[in-house]
Amino acid sequence: MEVKCFVCGASEKDRVYLPCIHEGEEKHVCVRCLPILIHGAH
Repeated sequence: MEVKCFVCGASEKDRVYLPCIHEGEEKHVCVRCLPILIHGAH
């Protein structure tokens, strides 16, 4: 199973990921998209 960021869709070959729960499902978010989830898009 290939891991992809649920925000940007980047594959695990390109980025580092963290597991998270979103809308009741376990998903993965890359470290580039994590600040967007924490602070919101500007």
